[in-house]
Amino acid sequence: MTAPNVDFEERDFDALLDFLKRNRGFDFGAYKRPSLMRRVRRRMQNVGIEKFADYSDYLEVHPEEFSHLFDNILINVTSFFRDAQAWETVASDIIPRVVESRKADEQLRIWCAGVASGEEVYTLAMLLAEAVGEQRFQEGVKIYATDLDEDALNTARLAAYNEKAMEPVSEEFRDKYFEQNNGRYSFRKDLRRSIIFGRHDLIQDAPISRVDLLVCRNTLMYFNAEAQARILLHFHFALKEDGILFLGKSEMLLTHTNVFTPLDLKRRIFAKVPKFGLRDHLLVMGHPNHDTPDHLANNVRLRDAAFDNSAVPQIVVDSDGCLMMANEQARAIFRINVRDIGRPFKDLEVSYRPIELRSRIEQAFAEHRLITLKEVEWNITEENKRYLDVQLMPLNSRSGALVGVTITFTDVTRYKELEEEVRLSKTELATAYEEVQSTNEELETTNEELQSTNEELETLNEELQSTNEELETMNEELQSTNEELETTNEEMRGRTEALNHSNDFLESILTSVQVGVMVVDRSFRVQAWNHKSEDLWGLRSAEVQGQNFLNLDIGLSVDKLKQTIRDCLSGDQQLQEMTLAAINRRGKQIECRVTCTPLVSSSDGIRGAILLVEDNEAHG
Repeated sequence: MTAPNVDFEERDFDALLDFLKRNRGFDFGAYKRPSLMRRVRRRMQNVGIEKFADYSDYLEVHPEEFSHLFDNILINVTSFFRDAQAWETVASDIIPRVVESRKADEQLRIWCAGVASGEEVYTLAMLLAEAVGEQRFQEGVKIYATDLDEDALNTARLAAYNEKAMEPVSEEFRDKYFEQNNGRYSFRKDLRRSIIFGRHDLIQDAPISRVDLLVCRNTLMYFNAEAQARILLHFHFALKEDGILFLGKSEMLLTHTNVFTPLDLKRRIFAKVPKFGLRDHLLVMGHPNHDTPDHLANNVRLRDAAFDNSAVPQIVVDSDGCLMMANEQARAIFRINVRDIGRPFKDLEVSYRPIELRSRIEQAFAEHRLITLKEVEWNITEENKRYLDVQLMPLNSRSGALVGVTITFTDVTRYKELEEEVRLSKTELATAYEEVQSTNEELETTNEELQSTNEELETLNEELQSTNEELETMNEELQSTNEELETTNEEMRGRTEALNHSNDFLESILTSVQVGVMVVDRSFRVQAWNHKSEDLWGLRSAEVQGQNFLNLDIGLSVDKLKQTIRDCLSGDQQLQEMTLAAINRRGKQIECRVTCTPLVSSSDGIRGAILLVEDNEAHG
């Protein structure tokens, strides 16, 4: 029964996202939907709106609400030296590696994506200045700091931070890189000139190119899987061949090993995988608008998965004689690692063992046909002998040009052994054939089970990664809420101190007054009873507080004051005085002058009456 309401809600939410895109140019379609809906709902609660459709109407009438909404969606939670251990690794290993790989006169290009209020970009600037020296930093370092939120970029450009934000920065770095003014710390202007700030959409905008180091921390976790794949391809294009990617602690890239390989997985530091196809980069640049169906990420994953999970070892050599691809089976059997990709094929052991392939490759190129080598004997060890069928297939581009050759190795050892058994005993042929069939079926079933298990593990891993990113998002939301609560507590503490001060001041006045002061509300209940009143009638303030004044047993004839108090409460009389005979707490007959005035509030009018009782004999 609730499904239609859910459908309406999803439809209204899609309409709200489309409204934001058309009116403000922010496209949140690639963001994780549960997190996005939670952030929008939180802002809707602040303005007292329950439905997405009503909130769209509210935005049309109140355009100032857009900035508050974007502040909620674009969570700008950051700090100096965030995840200190990761920054220690960057300072000790990564920055020296980047600096040493460049000539002294070669410019270092750094890209910090998703900089928020700028603390991390200035953290990186300080570490680079320490590594290369301030002069080379100013002359040969360019840091491109980008974010989608223009307000956050304006804060980052100011580079002025309060004492609390500066807590993670050491005293040495504060004195060296910041200037203190009016209780705030400003990053040095001469070093700030090397940092270029700009608005940038990681999905729609073209990436910055020729980058040595790319820092993008805790930003990918807000996007869905397709958007993450596209952004990572942009990052791959942006980095130089030996470029390094530094991510946040919630971002693993376990499913993108064809693009980046980990240098320090615990610290989330990755190296670019070289020799990524030029065709893939052109496809990335050819689809700048993610509204177009983004087939690239799926195509890359499907192509790589199909090739890498092939049941037979397979390698690809280009027309220049360099090894370009090797699937998982080939890497395991022929001991090929990632560094071998791009090397001349003739320098690798697989080019001549188990069989001489270099001449066969030349033959395939020359004759433009499939070359098949049957039952190639491969003596791995003295006890382990295998037989392989090797096929060399020329690869042609769409224009017909020869671009390479693919080589497949099919293990036919089992079939070779069966042939030997057949020759030894024809009488066991039927039994042997059934065994082969059974073995083949078992192998196929096992292979399918393993493949299914592998797919389940990959799905589970992606779900765990998504859950981890979701928890990280909620943690940052809680951190943001905690900061708001701390600000509210500070305001409440200030108000409480002011109220206590006012109460102490009022108590001092009542104690210092040398006449009895009694305050009653409109129901004749005692609200105040000063020290002089205690001295006159012998009742403490705690004993009479909240009691009906007319019911008090004191030496003053309270019944004679009943009408006087009512006149004050009704507003008929502003000030009344009378003299009454009374008996004080010591039993002495005294004559009192009683003055009654209304207790007036600017907001509530007459709230009660004030009775001033003065002993005429004491003041005679």
